[in-house]
Amino acid sequence: MFKHLLVPTDGSDLSRQTVTRAVTFAAEAGARITFFFAQQDYPMPLYGEGALLVPVAPEQFANATQAEAARILSEASKEAEAAGVPSGTDTAVNDLPYEAIIDAAKRHQCDLIFMASHGRKGVVGFLLGSETQKVLTHSDIPVLVYR
Repeated sequence: MFKHLLVPTDGSDLSRQTVTRAVTFAAEAGARITFFFAQQDYPMPLYGEGALLVPVAPEQFANATQAEAARILSEASKEAEAAGVPSGTDTAVNDLPYEAIIDAAKRHQCDLIFMASHGRKGVVGFLLGSETQKVLTHSDIPVLVYR
């Protein structure tokens, strides 16, 4: 049924567990995977009382996030390769990770987004929001949530 999965990953423990489950799912379904990492954009410094200063230059920040993306995506690809599941990787810079995830799924013509949910509830979930919830709300591509 599903032949191309987009699997967003951020390197967290839950995300690594989701990669493992997605690889198993893809192997059983005969599907391929595109692993995706949403990079943060350089934070804009704030001025005035309670100023927020960013201690690194934009180029250093970009290089560090690109290196983190490469490391996390490489680990996911190796797991897929070990299971015999064809895979690719992608990353994009966007302040809104849910938009980057949906855009990547469309760009790669994925027919399922397979992602984790940290399961935050109550006030914490409301205040922090959930990228998974935002993907569920805005995607017209089916989403499988692994918890």
